[in-house]
Amino acid sequence: MGGLLLIIAILAVIGVAIAVSRRNAAQRRELELAPVRTLAFEDVTKLGEELQQLDADLAGEPLDEGARADYQRALDVYDDAKRAGDSMTSPEDIKHVTSVVDDGRYAIACVRARVAGRELPVRRPPCFFDPRHGLSVADVEWAPPGGVPRDVPACALDAERVAAGAEPDTRQVMVGSKRVPYYEGGRAFEPYAAGYFATYAAMNWMMMGLMMGSLGAFDGSDASGELGGGDYGDGGGDYGGGDGGGFDFGDFGF
Repeated sequence: MGGLLLIIAILAVIGVAIAVSRRNAAQRRELELAPVRTLAFEDVTKLGEELQQLDADLAGEPLDEGARADYQRALDVYDDAKRAGDSMTSPEDIKHVTSVVDDGRYAIACVRARVAGRELPVRRPPCFFDPRHGLSVADVEWAPPGGVPRDVPACALDAERVAAGAEPDTRQVMVGSKRVPYYEGGRAFEPYAAGYFATYAAMNWMMMGLMMGSLGAFDGSDASGELGGGDYGDGGGDYGGGDGGGFDFGDFGF
């Protein structure tokens, strides 16, 4: 009888330990997810605001078939982004959110180009300093503190700031009690960047170096021998989308 009670006691202790371990793991996941979920909410909200502005700007404007198709694509992408954000259960899931948001911004840019009678914009990466700034317009030479200069894609305003020697308007995130650039935020923020930049081969290596805090260790080469040379591989009017190629920051064991 005594042996049975001992076994029951041991099993009870093991059960409690497992429950506590699972609870602690869930708490850690939630703590890691919370700031990333905030990023997803902000980026999806910004896309919605851009769609509202597009709707206001196009009020009464006749749309041709291409513009209507791109407009509908933007609306569909916005709905997909909201659903993806609502269903996030881990920081890794934001990769799907930001990839979809990037598609939506390109669709909006295509609508504006068609209505203005311009050629469709080349599919470029979003602004490196803050992807919410939209499609980049140029590559600028920039270096993080203590790092080696590299060409990074920038929106028009950030390109002007960098050219003038001013600080770009960089996306800040909270890590503990500190505000830091998102690319210095650590493991939880890697998928955020991956969703935006993984389809652009040169940016893969740039972001990997920054996230590792060792940008200066790279010699400027990717698989094609060119880093940041302006050829991001996804040009034209193709939306891309999906997981964005084979690159995953998690593959490097951060």
